Amino acid sequence: MNSGTALILSYFPNLTENQIDQFDRLKELYEEWNAKINVISRKDMDQFYIHHVLHSLGIAEVMQFQPGSKVLDIGTGGGFPGIPLAILFPDTHFHLVDSIGKKITVVKEVAKALKLTNVEAQQARAESLVRKYDFVISRAVTRMINFYPWVIGKIKKEDFNEFPNGILYLKGGDVDEEMEETGKSYVTYHLSDYFQEEFFETKKVVYMPWEDKR
Repeated sequence: MNSGTALILSYFPNLTENQIDQFDRLKELYEEWNAKINVISRKDMDQFYIHHVLHSLGIAEVMQFQPGSKVLDIGTGGGFPGIPLAILFPDTHFHLVDSIGKKITVVKEVAKALKLTNVEAQQARAESLVRKYDFVISRAVTRMINFYPWVIGKIKKEDFNEFPNGILYLKGGDVDEEMEETGKSYVTYHLSDYFQEEFFETKKVVYMPWEDKR
């Protein structure tokens, strides 16, 4: 087990042997793909497990997805936060979407190598999707005022998770001004309450319950 996986295990002690193995293989897989297609900045690869894997799993500290949940990851890039969450929640279906085809190629190959049967990766623009999901997740692809219209009509009415269906958004820095532009209710969770690494001091998960479930 590498040190990054050991760190994940310290925060998520109930991982199965298979999940530990999957987390363990992640860095090697991304290093191989990054050499061909630059999906993660080179300097960030040194902090891969903190900046990418553990950061993605911040959503899981806020809420655990129930088996059978359907989650859409918009602007997934190389597969974050979707891939780490798909390892953690094998009974939840994750649809990872990005408009850049080469990034989706990486996501598909990583999911295949790890045998993540709960991951579907697609090159598409968020606005073009027609299915409905329990939650939409993302890692700060744009300001919420821009993001919000992309997900209108994509969130199911029926709730069966701990939180009502909605958006779980990973953000850094000051979120209040940005969120108040939307005029919608939201709750901010500080990742420094869950993770002790310095990286998380300014990192947050913003939860926006969906008020307009069309």
